[in-house]
Amino acid sequence: MKNTVLVILCFFFFQCKNEKKEALQKELTSSDLPMCHQGISGEEAIQKSWMEEINKIKPDPNRSEENEGMVLIPEGTFIRGATEYPEDRNQTQGSLPRKDEYPLNKIKLPAFYIDKYEVTNREFEKFIKATGWITIAERPIDIGEIAKQMPPGTPLPDPETLKPGSLVFREVAPQENHFSEWWTFIPGANWKHPQGPESNFKPDHPVVHISWYDAMAYCKWSGKRLPTESEWEYAGRGGREEALYAWGNSAPGEDNLQGNYWQGTFPNKNTGDDGYIKTSPAGSFKPNEYGLFDMSGNVWEWCNDWYHWYAYTCDLENKTVENPIGPTNSFDPSFPNTAQKTMRGGSFLCNDSYCAGYRVAARMKSSPDTGSEHTGFRCAKSL
Repeated sequence: MKNTVLVILCFFFFQCKNEKKEALQKELTSSDLPMCHQGISGEEAIQKSWMEEINKIKPDPNRSEENEGMVLIPEGTFIRGATEYPEDRNQTQGSLPRKDEYPLNKIKLPAFYIDKYEVTNREFEKFIKATGWITIAERPIDIGEIAKQMPPGTPLPDPETLKPGSLVFREVAPQENHFSEWWTFIPGANWKHPQGPESNFKPDHPVVHISWYDAMAYCKWSGKRLPTESEWEYAGRGGREEALYAWGNSAPGEDNLQGNYWQGTFPNKNTGDDGYIKTSPAGSFKPNEYGLFDMSGNVWEWCNDWYHWYAYTCDLENKTVENPIGPTNSFDPSFPNTAQKTMRGGSFLCNDSYCAGYRVAARMKSSPDTGSEHTGFRCAKSL
């Protein structure tokens, strides 16, 4: 992780308790469209030095010309956004849709390829050896970037404390049930050492502590790109428009082969009934109808789009939105000073009582230079 401010952002980022259902606003009028222009310009928010570094990466010719390990998703039209739960479903607060998942949009997409699996440590290590890329979590922290993202007048940390590292989750006692207690910034935590300097990665597990820039660098080397939010959701539904999860509509816990997410009482005790406390090897659970693994659970996956609270409202101007690439600005009313990219799919920390991020419509976001113990990615490719 690049900046200490990202620790603060991540604390909020994992405080994803959903809004009450009666607060959901499904229909917004054209008078709200000026909201779409709020926020930070994505072009201005991009770290140009890192993008220049990414652009210098030469694609591996063997990977650029092949589609091995990818699934062809057919062209089609779908309804993007929150799907109502069946009436017989016990609706806990964490399972409810959020306001940024509305209004529903009709989306038309051309065919595209997407990785069958989340990128693993084994594949990421090949990229590191070939390019010499240093992940953001391994780089010195720039205190100047911290100042840009914090509200004016916020005290900055002592530069001596700004060591490269990332956020690691820990289970807490019931009396510590506050998101600021769950996450610890550990110097030396990165993709090679997921829980800190004394730990080592497992080759077949998804790579974690990955920032959006790291994912973009890997995509450049592999001749691919990150999926858009709409592509990700379309692929995640597996061709079933009403699917709540990548596995279908069955409630979490009905089948222990659904995916890797939190069983037990969050955040106090993960029983590991699915066989895993942290990440699971890529492909450990049943794929969806398109043959894609871990689209619900395991690790959050970066998308290409800037996050904007009113992104779906902005698309209401058209009856059918064709192949949207997302807004040009980033806006989160809770963190208006920080530009953020979207993530999808949930992680091993998602739980129906608190944050059901494994719903295919669920949106998450974080600043592009942020990584954590449950953030990874998969790639896409245009035909």
